[in-house]
Amino acid sequence: MTRTDGYLLDNRQSEAAERFNAFADLFDPTTFRHLAALGVGPGWRCWEVGAGGTSVVSWLAKKVGPTGKVLATDIDTSRLAAAARPPVEVRVHDVGAQKPPAEGFDLVHARLVLVHVPDRERALASMVRALRPGGRLLVEDADPALQPLVCPDESGPEQQLANRLRHGFRTLLAQRGADLSYGRRLPRLLREAGLRRVEADAYFPLASPACVALESATIRQIRAQLVTAGLATDEEIDRHLANIASGSMDLATAPMISAWGRKG
Repeated sequence: MTRTDGYLLDNRQSEAAERFNAFADLFDPTTFRHLAALGVGPGWRCWEVGAGGTSVVSWLAKKVGPTGKVLATDIDTSRLAAAARPPVEVRVHDVGAQKPPAEGFDLVHARLVLVHVPDRERALASMVRALRPGGRLLVEDADPALQPLVCPDESGPEQQLANRLRHGFRTLLAQRGADLSYGRRLPRLLREAGLRRVEADAYFPLASPACVALESATIRQIRAQLVTAGLATDEEIDRHLANIASGSMDLATAPMISAWGRKG
């Protein structure tokens, strides 16, 4: 995931690896289904934007084979070292501030990236510009405003506390420039960028072990910021983490909206 100045969820923090693993468990099946439907195969040139972890990069590398190429970029590439072997190239790059690292790609993909990039318009234009004619773009991003609760079934005090802390998390994201309603606009934005055959769908995890792991890692990662901002106390965070560990709550995530299209 691309980090800008003030980015809340720094890839270098220890909890980041737990979050990437949870994202892979939650969203890889959806992402891989879309990528397969777009026809990714031997010889393709792919740009994975804001790669963060390695699961999507590794999947693409297997599909494109030795005659293809996967360029994996991020502001912080520290967690991509394990994937940095042919056909994968890893490069430091800020999609919201720099020109495309190359052009003529068959596929450009970004997952849970643009919602955090201040200059999203520039980033999306850069991704479209990097495609060859007929190339495919797949953008997948969250829409926390569409479903803002971590416990949609707010049945007791544990769920109420969880939802209050989720509101605090969203407050911190918004203060750092995240667009909490970005996902729903993706189909229109892709059409306005000149893409054809634009389609979209959404995946909404409602309860799973990966949701539990993601919530625990996220709260631990932003704990200091929540307390400093007066959005929660240490006692409330300890209580929430204990509630998570007890397995007594059904924890959800924001819907991930996937939108795709072809460059004319």
